[in-house]
Amino acid sequence: MTASPPIILAVTGASGAPYAVRLLEQLAAADRRVSLIVSSHGWRLLGMEAGLADPAALRGGVGAARWDRVVTVFDDADRGAAPASGSARSAGMVVCPCSMGTLAAIAFGTSRSLIERAADVTLKERRPLLLVPRETPLSIVHLENMLRVSRAGAVVMPAAPGFYHRPGRVADLVDFIVARILDHLGVEHRLVQRWGEGETGTPGVPDADA
Repeated sequence: MTASPPIILAVTGASGAPYAVRLLEQLAAADRRVSLIVSSHGWRLLGMEAGLADPAALRGGVGAARWDRVVTVFDDADRGAAPASGSARSAGMVVCPCSMGTLAAIAFGTSRSLIERAADVTLKERRPLLLVPRETPLSIVHLENMLRVSRAGAVVMPAAPGFYHRPGRVADLVDFIVARILDHLGVEHRLVQRWGEGETGTPGVPDADA
């Protein structure tokens, strides 16, 4: 296992549990340490969309051996936990999925929970912060909050997968977004074929004569 600082992964109540589970699986498979924080609404989401409503279930879904090796779970109500301090090293933070309420709290630095405080710390320490909202349509309030966090240094990465790779399953759409998150975190993966690296130069698009 690498000695790199942990990546903070936060899961909130916006729809998109498959993205969070797949991202956690990939980080564990890459032997990257993870500081996991799930809000109360996040657990409800994981139960509703993935059938993984508590840490034991999520551990089983990810794989017990990998989980025990790399994952540390923190209580979202504990604002004194390690991710709340800038002196605790991290390799960055991802909020996936990121509810609009959480995004707003980050935008205005309210820090009412460990997730919000950890994001605030990530910004002030100039570490990578990726926010993965899944909401449509977007109100002016949402857009202004996204602009605000972007100006503060965060990367807003909406869960909006592409289709040029010709996805055949829902899992392919999930992997598209997870791959982009991993790229921004500097974590190697083989989830998707990169643009220009296929035989035809266009991932997933066959030759015209095929």
